[in-house]
Amino acid sequence: MTAPVADVDPYTQLVDRYRKYLSKGRASLGEMFGGDVEASSSGAWIHTAAGRKILNCGGYGVFLMGARHPRVIAEVARQLETNPIATRLLLEPEVVDAAEALVSVVPAGLQKVHFACGGAEAVEAAIKLARAHGKRHLVSMESGYHGKTMGALSVTAKDTFQTPFLPLLPDVSRVPYGDAAGLEEVLARHEGEACVIVEPVQGEAGVIIPPDGYLRDVERLCREYGAFFVLDEIQTGLGRLGHWWGADREGVTPDVLLVGKGLSGGVVPVSALVASPKAFRPFDKDPFIHTSTFSGNPLAMAAAKGAIAALKEDGLVERSAVLGEQLRTEIEQISRKVLGDRVREVRGAGLLIGIEFTVPGMAGDLLLELIGAGVLANHSLNSSTVMRLTPPAVLTDDDVRFLLDAFERAAHAVLA
Repeated sequence: MTAPVADVDPYTQLVDRYRKYLSKGRASLGEMFGGDVEASSSGAWIHTAAGRKILNCGGYGVFLMGARHPRVIAEVARQLETNPIATRLLLEPEVVDAAEALVSVVPAGLQKVHFACGGAEAVEAAIKLARAHGKRHLVSMESGYHGKTMGALSVTAKDTFQTPFLPLLPDVSRVPYGDAAGLEEVLARHEGEACVIVEPVQGEAGVIIPPDGYLRDVERLCREYGAFFVLDEIQTGLGRLGHWWGADREGVTPDVLLVGKGLSGGVVPVSALVASPKAFRPFDKDPFIHTSTFSGNPLAMAAAKGAIAALKEDGLVERSAVLGEQLRTEIEQISRKVLGDRVREVRGAGLLIGIEFTVPGMAGDLLLELIGAGVLANHSLNSSTVMRLTPPAVLTDDDVRFLLDAFERAAHAVLA
């Protein structure tokens, strides 16, 4: 008789399948971050296959309105039952409804919309639009993050991500973030031919907030030197910073605004480029110059409409500002009390919060301890010393208490 095969637990089977069919690295990362499996989600909470509840303060900025918001689900369910994917030859109303809804909340003067599926795809569209205007010299900021497709990667100023794929797009300059004088030097050398892409707050760099007036300086310099101004709000927009847009904090209007993450409502991926009519003109003339099969698909448009409606109806932008101030204050108090000078700074805007450490490895250690305590947070792709929190604006008072208690327990555990 042959010996019976020992039972393999479902988690090990899942890891093995990840290694076989997806990525060995991704499988190892999943094991590092808790060794559990997402099974379902609702509001601010994730439910795992092992029966745990985890407070979702991660998700890289996607879940400002939590998971499965009823307004978004209702719109998507309705569209799923009628016309989820369009032919793209006939006109279809969902895409123009979503565009109109988005234009209703962006800075005045931005009126034309191109929809895409992910943030990097929106960045690629912005680069092409700039090229169509003759703006061939790209200017991005040190530690900026704009995605990992080839064009987007060219302006994602991190050698770790760029080096394996060189050469990327030519004619790219990096400028220190927050340094208006440094930007002016580059623009003066490339007058009339530059495209500047910048974030209002650098999320992946570790929640880096520029000096007051920086975005106004960027806008002024772009106008003065004939540069194309692209504001990447894929992570910061739609209420994440406690304003509808980072642009609103300083009253600027770029040539192009990039939108993503929260536009999905946490249900269907979607991103967008929103431009002034003048900036959009090359795309306006020829409907085939920049296209994508799933651009503006009705299912994603339903999600975008639902997300914008939910933000308005539930007052989530205002809630983000109030809740963010409370969380930053209390997290800083706990950090100083428990971790002392191991913490360099707690900073943020709205519900984009970064905790920077002076001790190497502590950001990762705290991230793991937090998961053990029942809270999911984010690492920062361009900064190993910063752990980020991107909580949803739908946190209840009990959720806030749970988060702060878990943070304090995790901080103590890091020192053990």
